[in-house]
Amino acid sequence: MPLADCRVIDLPKITDARGNLTFVEGGNHIPFDIRRVYYLYDVPGGADRGEHAHKALHQFVICMSGSFDLVLDDGFASKRFHLNRSYFGIYVCPMMWRNLDNFSSGSVCMVMASAPYDEGDYIRDRSEFLAAVGAA
Repeated sequence: MPLADCRVIDLPKITDARGNLTFVEGGNHIPFDIRRVYYLYDVPGGADRGEHAHKALHQFVICMSGSFDLVLDDGFASKRFHLNRSYFGIYVCPMMWRNLDNFSSGSVCMVMASAPYDEGDYIRDRSEFLAAVGAA
């Protein structure tokens, strides 16, 4: 899938004097049903996360607190997204190399995924990924 298929998705934001509310509905706001949710937190300064691709998994990445960058690469082009608000996220399609970096102190990254964890869906070697997308 090309990098253009990955995109920013704005989520509903209900504003109230008591605080704001945002929600995500799988198959409505994001283009897949949510089968797993996980989050990254307490990432040490200067550390990176990700550095892999998924063969079939769809993901939606939201910054719940603080900020971080998500770099997506389809083997031919790359794009850096800066996430710092909880009312939008990035849809990440399958066969996209991803890297998360530039975590601020106290940042929380939440990821919604289209399937339960499956180690067999991961491509952890960059050269293997490039060969799979025909960019080697």
